[in-house]
Amino acid sequence: MSEKKFLILSQRAAALAVHVVRRVSPAQAAGLVVLTLAGAAAFGFAPDTTLDVVPTHPVVRTLPQPEILGSESSAPQYWQEERVLRGDTIGSLLARAGVDDPAARAFVQSDAAARALYQLRPGRPIEIATDGEGRLVALRLLVGDDDVLSITRDGERFTAAHGAPASDTRVSVASGEIRSSLFGAADDAGLPDAVTLALADIFGGDIDFYHDLRRGDRFAVVFETRYVEGEAVATGRVLAAEFVNRGQTYRALLWRTPDGHEAYYDDSGRSSRKAFLRSPMEFSRVTSGFTLARFHPILKAWRAHRGTDFGAPIGTPVRATADGSVAFAGQQTGYGNVVILRHGATYSTLYGHLSRFAQGLHVGERVQQGDTIAYVGQTGWATGPHLHYEFRVAGEPRDPMTVALPNATPLDAAQRAAFASATAPLLQQMAMVQAADDARVAQR
Repeated sequence: MSEKKFLILSQRAAALAVHVVRRVSPAQAAGLVVLTLAGAAAFGFAPDTTLDVVPTHPVVRTLPQPEILGSESSAPQYWQEERVLRGDTIGSLLARAGVDDPAARAFVQSDAAARALYQLRPGRPIEIATDGEGRLVALRLLVGDDDVLSITRDGERFTAAHGAPASDTRVSVASGEIRSSLFGAADDAGLPDAVTLALADIFGGDIDFYHDLRRGDRFAVVFETRYVEGEAVATGRVLAAEFVNRGQTYRALLWRTPDGHEAYYDDSGRSSRKAFLRSPMEFSRVTSGFTLARFHPILKAWRAHRGTDFGAPIGTPVRATADGSVAFAGQQTGYGNVVILRHGATYSTLYGHLSRFAQGLHVGERVQQGDTIAYVGQTGWATGPHLHYEFRVAGEPRDPMTVALPNATPLDAAQRAAFASATAPLLQQMAMVQAADDARVAQR
């Protein structure tokens, strides 16, 4: 019974304390709460007990206003970005941005430095700043890969100036799966054409991209992209690439050797390229293969065809399939205009039916793999434009599409440690791309 009374007294004391706190000063209330909580077991308030009301009066203080950054006279600026559309004029762009400023229009029409605004390139961004009344405050436009036009307003005066844009090089990644062709898969992956061609060149010694591709083959690539004012304007080097063809994985990592030479190697330090490319052209089609018995379309007789014919339009660049020197550049009856390259003591290559030679090509000149040496033609015994290509071992023609190609020189043991350290980040990026690909495939 005594415990129950104690509870009732405590509850009433707490309720009364809340009521009193609302009627007394903060100092009195704090003391009263402490007393209530600490001594509720010792005493209670009698019913109908009242306390004298403590007189209060309001206090008003003037606080300093917060400081406003910036000049009081500067007008607010509202930036927005527009894209140049086909058929756009500077007038239509300003109107779309909500610019209502006859003075600004008059300036861009009369100032010589602002004439670039009348040669707009579709797709380029233009940044426009206006004030609260729709007047032009500033404008920025990338008019060239290395030129930015800036227009600024100071009161009623405009100034136009050209300057170097902010630029940087970023690393981009992309991956894709072959469904019909390499270029089709590359387009689906948003890969620039220059990178696609680089992929074909890097793996050209192992993969015939005209015959060997299969549906389901996959690729991944890490490459550089140059950005100017936040816009991608050019593609740089391929830093790392992987291609899975018919279940076989090929990998290439770019590394600069101590002597300054850049080349591609697999993750064990072996050169990713062969000493010879399979094809002397980036993309073409085989119109006649290597055979010991072919009916010659001009001689009308059965003869051996000791090379491979690649069909291509006249003027298509022809590239050296390996490092070497020019042994012959001139005319030979059946071959027409022909170039013969020597690659050491054992190997040589021949390129026939050419329309013309590369400028400055001469006997004894050193060429590098991939250099343009001539252009497709129809000279000599040829019924249509094509390139006749021969691969010779000790002077004996071999089928360039099936012969075992020698590898380029691998890294020596002293270089492999530096190579492994420099390419470790590239391998990590490739692993991330591969993991994303695997996750995408698993979701299908």
